[in-house]
Amino acid sequence: MNQVDKVYLDLCNYILEHGTKKEDRTGTGTISVFGYQMRFNLQEGFPLLTTKRVPFRLVASELLWFLKGDTNLRYLLENNNHIWDEWGFQKWVESNEYNGPDMTNFGIRSQKDEEFNALYQEQMKVYQERVLNDIDFAKEFGDLGNVYGKQWRSWEGADGQTYDQIQYIIDEIKRNPDSRRLLCNAWSASEIKNQQLPPCHYAFQFYVLDGKLSCMFNMRSNDVFLGLPFNIASYALLTHLIAHECGLEVGELIYTGADVHIYSNHIEQIQTQLTRESRKLPTLKLNSEVKSIFDFELNDIELVGYDPHPTIKAPVAV
Repeated sequence: MNQVDKVYLDLCNYILEHGTKKEDRTGTGTISVFGYQMRFNLQEGFPLLTTKRVPFRLVASELLWFLKGDTNLRYLLENNNHIWDEWGFQKWVESNEYNGPDMTNFGIRSQKDEEFNALYQEQMKVYQERVLNDIDFAKEFGDLGNVYGKQWRSWEGADGQTYDQIQYIIDEIKRNPDSRRLLCNAWSASEIKNQQLPPCHYAFQFYVLDGKLSCMFNMRSNDVFLGLPFNIASYALLTHLIAHECGLEVGELIYTGADVHIYSNHIEQIQTQLTRESRKLPTLKLNSEVKSIFDFELNDIELVGYDPHPTIKAPVAV
């Protein structure tokens, strides 16, 4: 079994065996543990799970969205990426402008009521089309507030200045690779009330040794089945991109999670995944002609040799 699937599935087993039932904001319910760490050697292949298909283009387009400093869903929708739609949709249906069918608790109701799910899908399509085609609507209801892209690229300091944390990290790696300050923070106490979803992966730090770049990312809350495979791949891609610009190889990716949980309606899916044998990890190929990570587009990033087991579908808890 490859090291990525093994370490991830070990976590799944650990939660099922040692986790505690815990209620949550979404009302779905979880099995949760507090505090867990995983390590991945990026030299052994790109850490994208093979025991189920993880859509890499969605991972890549989301990361490029962050790196652009963007917080509006329009870019994601233009790239057929819908992983943030529910949070923007929630903002719309809870506003005074919305006058359609009642969408209260749409995340849970759509899973249990086929008739309601049809209405929900219809309203979601309306929302997506308006974000894509109505600039004013997109500004008001497509923007998720000061989430990752804003905090990464335009952090607002107490001194009234804005700071580009990603550019600082790149410049500092080139200038002083032994620095212990290669850190980006997305958690701002004063901004939480303005964020549709406060950052789950709230901080990350880089470390350079022997010409290799390693990264550790921290998560306050983590949906193990749907979210974590994306998070691992996203921070691995970020590490590759920064290493590319700084002329380094990649080293380790380290995950540290606080409330690490499996949603109660994902247990069957996890159990299915646990029965599968892993396959060879893919490799990542970046366009060598692109020098700055801020200039990368989707077509400059290629995943080679990815042959996973089929997708396992599961509902998103909103």
